[in-house]
Amino acid sequence: MDKERISYHESVQKMYERIKEDNMTNVWDRYEAQGIGGVPDRRCNFCMAGARCDLCSNGPCRSDASKDKRGVCGITADGMAMRMMLLRNVMGASTYQYHTDQTIRTLRETAKGNTPYKISEPEKLRTFAGRLGLETGGTDSEVALRLCEFVEKDFNRPAYEQSQIVELLAPPERKKRWEELDIFPGGIYGEMMYSTSSCLTNVDGYYVSLALKAMRLGVAMAYQSQIVNEYCQDILFGIPRPHMMRVDLGVLEPEYVNVLPNGHEPFIGFAMVQLARKPEWQEKAKAAGAKGLRIIASIETGQEMIQRWEEDDVFYGFTGNWISQEAVFASGTVDLFAADMNCSLPVAPLYAAKYGFKLIPVSGLVAFEGITERLNYNPVEADKQAAILLDMAIENFKTRKGSVRPGLKLPMKEAVVGFSTESILDALGGTLDPLLDAIKSGAIKGVVGMVSCTTLRDTGQDVHSVAVVKELIKRNILVLSMGCGNGAMQVAGLCSLEAAREFAGDSLKAVCEALGVPPVLSYGTCTDTGRLADLLGTISGALGAPVPDLPVAAAAPEYMEQKATIDAIFALALGLYTYVNPVPTITGGPNLVKLLTEDCREVTGGVMNVETDAVKAVDGIEQHIMEKRKKLGI
Repeated sequence: MDKERISYHESVQKMYERIKEDNMTNVWDRYEAQGIGGVPDRRCNFCMAGARCDLCSNGPCRSDASKDKRGVCGITADGMAMRMMLLRNVMGASTYQYHTDQTIRTLRETAKGNTPYKISEPEKLRTFAGRLGLETGGTDSEVALRLCEFVEKDFNRPAYEQSQIVELLAPPERKKRWEELDIFPGGIYGEMMYSTSSCLTNVDGYYVSLALKAMRLGVAMAYQSQIVNEYCQDILFGIPRPHMMRVDLGVLEPEYVNVLPNGHEPFIGFAMVQLARKPEWQEKAKAAGAKGLRIIASIETGQEMIQRWEEDDVFYGFTGNWISQEAVFASGTVDLFAADMNCSLPVAPLYAAKYGFKLIPVSGLVAFEGITERLNYNPVEADKQAAILLDMAIENFKTRKGSVRPGLKLPMKEAVVGFSTESILDALGGTLDPLLDAIKSGAIKGVVGMVSCTTLRDTGQDVHSVAVVKELIKRNILVLSMGCGNGAMQVAGLCSLEAAREFAGDSLKAVCEALGVPPVLSYGTCTDTGRLADLLGTISGALGAPVPDLPVAAAAPEYMEQKATIDAIFALALGLYTYVNPVPTITGGPNLVKLLTEDCREVTGGVMNVETDAVKAVDGIEQHIMEKRKKLGI
């Protein structure tokens, strides 16, 4: 397989060679094997078009809109494609909400003094509680418990009762439009039930109705699951602030005990860092023959951690996004892989056996064939659980050291990470005015929030994402990166001060140099989509312009899974120009395609653009931004 088809990153390309030498099943070969007729990207035409359904015993059915060929129940290709999209969105919403549920559980137990964590940001606790209309007097613990009670009550509202969180946090103009469209949501749990029930056979087969329900669910998810989750994690573990972080596979050194918390929840990871920083744990590792004990951040759990806590010789660095996972395993340097609620590959047990590491699920959601040991996260037991995991890793090192050949010397870089609304304001002197002035003057044409995964569809890992972002910053468009795509930008060197000099257009470069920031601001995980929406609400208020009129766009150059699809639908509900790639599985529904790529502009102000060519994709984004600038008279 061609190197560019494997990955943008040299480190992953090198590790692929070892994986092949070791005759291990791997994501690249498995992807290629799924292709039809020797073409890696070719799949069943009906499946690719979203015109296939197997929800009832009369199916699987295939639809062809050109012939008015419908499913046995009579559903059209448009309805079939949108119904499957909505079901994927329910999966994404429920997973986001699971994370949020664990965060609120952790905050409550921390407020009671039952965890190894603390309330690190009491000011943000009170600010956020105040925004939700809560009493902010009393101790930190009292405020935190009031916050937990309020949000959980709102999560559990039925769909027919409006969410108070959305009412209190969303921009006024957006709320008005959502009410007009009847997509102002209730509680997230009620909305998930409402959407899922709508997808039953012979219930709702109308693509427009299903699309509106998807938007309604997306609004509930962004303001309840995402914003509440990230802000409460800020309260616990700190507001992200800019700092340097080592990235890429070179952070893995075989002479150290290497522990990788992986997934989307940072709780066990933070508990392990706190312990590993104690001298007695370093001495335990050295007594086992290691140079020391390190916690290595991985995937989105890693992003949650590196955005908030600074690197040292214990919390050492970040590996990469989910497609890097087998390359990480094959490095022969891992001692323990703690798998929380997301992004842990089912094939991991085979790699654990081959490369000699402990594979431990730390979430009830995660299970691996053949793996019987587990340690489901419990905030009250977090310190004890972290200690058990570190002991396992140190014991594993004794065996791994002499039996597993470490991989090649791999590259390591440094990225600037830790941007948030608060830290951006700090960089601007406490006000958005410098950013708004740069936008008004044209020094920054606009802003793109890149909320992306990584996929092997059409290109190698991160190849398309990097191409799109390089093209954006070349055209003086500032990028805020989130999700697995954020890991792509960090490892590719685009979240560095040097990237401004090398890749940014002249005026964006001047702004970056004046502020001392990269042209791509590392803004967090996929869960930070809500944080970005909150920032856009602030910018909308400052400029006195509705969100759909701002010179901004959302981009998912390599979306992959169900969380990404609901992020995209929410972006449309928010009124954003939304670029997605690869082509979604909806092309079999021509009316649905028209709704999302044309008509939606008249419904919410948002519109979806689909384009496989990076330059043409950015042409569309730039044209949209320039039209909005003209409309605002800037």
